Amino acid sequence: MIQRAILFSLLFSVILLSAGCGGADENKVYQCPMKCEGEKTYSSPDRCPVCNMFVTEIEDKVEVSEGEISTSSIFNLTSRWNTQNGEEIELKDLKGDVLVMVMIYTSCKAACPRLVADMRNIAQAVDNPAVKYVLVSIDPETDTPERLKEFAIENQMDTDQWIFLQGKMDDVREFSNVLSVKYKQISPIDFSHSNIISVFDQTGELQHQQEGLGVNNEATLAKIAELVVN
Repeated sequence: MIQRAILFSLLFSVILLSAGCGGADENKVYQCPMKCEGEKTYSSPDRCPVCNMFVTEIEDKVEVSEGEISTSSIFNLTSRWNTQNGEEIELKDLKGDVLVMVMIYTSCKAACPRLVADMRNIAQAVDNPAVKYVLVSIDPETDTPERLKEFAIENQMDTDQWIFLQGKMDDVREFSNVLSVKYKQISPIDFSHSNIISVFDQTGELQHQQEGLGVNNEATLAKIAELVVN
């Protein structure tokens, strides 16, 4: 008799939950704040399968005032990074500037030199101190802050506008997912990787991406000019 009573109680609880008792969120829709999978939505507040950030309720999205950051800003990431100057920073420390970002590794002999040249061409065309150029290493074991400093000097990028970042392997992987940059180590010293330059506004919102090597950068320059003015 007691066992039947317990079974009935459990069954009754399941029925109540299924019926929406207790504030179930069955009508809510969630989305990754970084939109790793585009406009894909979810029915429960789990983690994004790509960047592992918690998805947020779309209905709760509010207008962001100037200077504030939204849930889709990269400044929400809590990873810590070492710069070529031996400083430790978080991405939110870069708030306030337009950011042009790319992922490379310094020992690359193929695509990365072209990406670096593309970044330099953009910087020369923009010529505005309100824009920072950020190069994130996908090979943090090799690209120590000392090595990044050497690379910056070798490539005439040793000014305050150029920021080189070395992070932990997991943080690099997380950030690559945010930028939709795919990379894979194919030998002890070589990686295959996407060739994408990303433009973020002053609040860390992704505004534009340029894909390819040596491509026409007019759209990128136009977007940067628009963001600097605003």
